[in-house]
Amino acid sequence: MAVNYIWKDRKRYLGMPLSFTRYRMSEDRLFLSVGFFRIRDEEVLLYRVRDITTTRTLWQRIFGVGTVTVVSSDKSTPTLALKNIQDPLRVKELLHKQVEVMKLRRRVRIGEVMSNDFPNDDDDDNSDDDLDLPDED
Repeated sequence: MAVNYIWKDRKRYLGMPLSFTRYRMSEDRLFLSVGFFRIRDEEVLLYRVRDITTTRTLWQRIFGVGTVTVVSSDKSTPTLALKNIQDPLRVKELLHKQVEVMKLRRRVRIGEVMSNDFPNDDDDDNSDDDLDLPDED
């Protein structure tokens, strides 16, 4: 089955796509493929994405590239870095919009995405201490 990709790029050196690290995004997934003789493929479901950041060093800015880091609730790939890609700010916005579309489509609430990785996180607290519940006799 063919996958329609919204975005594709490769890890770049000196601004040129001279690597065997490929990044792709479809409507619902983000893909990483690394290698030539032995290829390793990873994917992250977009509705599981929690945070997206960009970094651009001086050298990356000179060559028009940057790194987009995706943090997700995926067990096998919790952090996926799209290194040295062209136009990282545009890619971050494209990724953000597609993540929101997928979360709405799947009706994902923040509580469904959160895990127990953050034990002191008040948003995921299921405590009933603040509720005025009638006494049960």
